[in-house]
Amino acid sequence: MQVSVESGEGLEKRLLVDLPAERVSALMDRKLKDLAKHVRLDGFRPGKVPMRTIRQRFGEQVRQETYGTLIQETLYEAASQQKLMPAGEPQVELREAAEEGGLGYTATFEIMPEITLGDLSGQSVQRVVAEVADSDVDDMIEKLRKQRTTWNDVERAAQDGDTVHMDFKGMIDGELFDGGSAEDVPLVLGSGSMIDGFEAGLLGAKAGDERTLQLTFPDDYRAEHLAGKDVTFDVKVQRVSEAQLPEVDEEFVKAFGVEDGTVEGLRADVVKNMRHELKQKLAALTKEKVMDALIAANPMDIPKAMVGQEAERMKQQMLQDMQQRGQQSSVDLPASVFEEQAKRRVHLGLLVAEIINTQELKADERKVRETIAEFAESYENPEEVIDHYLQDSTARSSIENLVLENGVVDWVLTQVKVDDENKTFSEVMDNAG
Repeated sequence: MQVSVESGEGLEKRLLVDLPAERVSALMDRKLKDLAKHVRLDGFRPGKVPMRTIRQRFGEQVRQETYGTLIQETLYEAASQQKLMPAGEPQVELREAAEEGGLGYTATFEIMPEITLGDLSGQSVQRVVAEVADSDVDDMIEKLRKQRTTWNDVERAAQDGDTVHMDFKGMIDGELFDGGSAEDVPLVLGSGSMIDGFEAGLLGAKAGDERTLQLTFPDDYRAEHLAGKDVTFDVKVQRVSEAQLPEVDEEFVKAFGVEDGTVEGLRADVVKNMRHELKQKLAALTKEKVMDALIAANPMDIPKAMVGQEAERMKQQMLQDMQQRGQQSSVDLPASVFEEQAKRRVHLGLLVAEIINTQELKADERKVRETIAEFAESYENPEEVIDHYLQDSTARSSIENLVLENGVVDWVLTQVKVDDENKTFSEVMDNAG
């Protein structure tokens, strides 16, 4: 077997392989003889068809099969001989052989990039630091109260924050337009749900009041045929309701699964959950910054084949997620939509694997169990979740990979300059920075 290599653009290589006629004819003869044992032709007993007839009838077909077998047998052997590691499936084309009767083919593929980790000492990572303050707990309990808001009808005039139940008709140039009319629609005043001026125009209205609002659709309104047009809304208020928040009493506390029914118990439970969420969010923000630093210090050519495969995988994952949520998309998004994100993922995957290899990082059993326990905290039955991850090899493997990734993050943090930035709980959870 003769093998030579040509370089293409970027990571592309062309592997030129030539096999001698002797190897081709030997395999072809074996295939023809195997075929002759089983072939049935009119006028001949099974297994008694002359080889010349077999060759005439099936020679070309067997030759093609021979080529396929030989390419399968020799392609990766030839790549290994040249110390090339293909990234993705090679494209193979037949070409004229160096020897008459032999087999010549060209395999075109990208190779895995050589990775030499760059110096990280010039990189800096801004690590966000935050704690759960008492005021954050107060705010969270207030949110829990708002989740259980009840609405009571009132006789007074509507104020900001009230819900107005109304009928309305919208007209442009004196004509009703599609989507511009509705009955018994609830609207929270001050919510910004309607176009500018609509909610303000209902302040002070009482049940039974009728108002005419002269307004204008914004120039960037989502319905282009209405954008920038003057509109008249005739509104009739059916009733006005005010919000009533529940008292933080025993009944309220027990509704959130706090058995002792005390405010202290609720606050302790809320603090625990908030700290858990904050810890996860801070870790995710730090990991993102670390990965940015890794990419900045290690620019490299990324195999297009791997990017394409990852983009397709991301597309299928999105479709699967939509299916699980009972959603269907009528738009067949091309995988190229995910290309940039896929390129980043492949780039990071190569770097992370190299660090794990060079630093000999391991998924320590203690850390695996700690990570599983921490993950299980957010579930109703943590012990069941822990047992699942310990007993299911696929689930456990995902945790081991996460532990290894976290090990990479910890290692990078020892190599770069780290600047801590203090933020509030709400700033972190709103993803500011």
